[in-house]
Amino acid sequence: MGEVVSPQPVKLICGILASDLRCLQAAQEALQRQYGRADCISEVWPFTQTDYYREQTGPSILRNFLAFEQLIEPGRLAEIKHQTNELEKKLAEELKTPWPRPVNLDPGYLEPAKLVLASTKNFSHRIYIGQNMYAEVTLMFHKGAWRSFEFTFPDFRGPQYHGFLSEVRERLIRQRRELHEGKQ
Repeated sequence: MGEVVSPQPVKLICGILASDLRCLQAAQEALQRQYGRADCISEVWPFTQTDYYREQTGPSILRNFLAFEQLIEPGRLAEIKHQTNELEKKLAEELKTPWPRPVNLDPGYLEPAKLVLASTKNFSHRIYIGQNMYAEVTLMFHKGAWRSFEFTFPDFRGPQYHGFLSEVRERLIRQRRELHEGKQ
């Protein structure tokens, strides 16, 4: 019989899609109030891979990621997805844009071997994680590079986010090492 082992802490990460820079900044601030200081913040990219969010978020969507300094237990992902859904609603009320969803928040976590994203939607490649939420391994880190799957979102397939994700991965590895050394 295998030995039951507690999971190691992971790096909370949140993808942001925003109608404009003002909405993006409001989302960044709200997320940091909720989850603490972001120690890795990506550059801002135009989100042009799909028109899926156009009617809800607008025609010139921006993409950004935050990774948070405080490590989390991976079992919290469903709870965090509920929190970010509520945060989206609150920001929509406060920002008063012509778009019904000026900010889209996609939480997940990164560990050395993979990036996991939460979802409210079930699909063949997603697993149920409790609290009416699902998750998927969006990317895996293998042989020194991020690798996608057939179902990986188009914007994650290309290399544009991979540098940032690698930076977050290295930060996580250092944090875990420091935690381990602190326990000895």
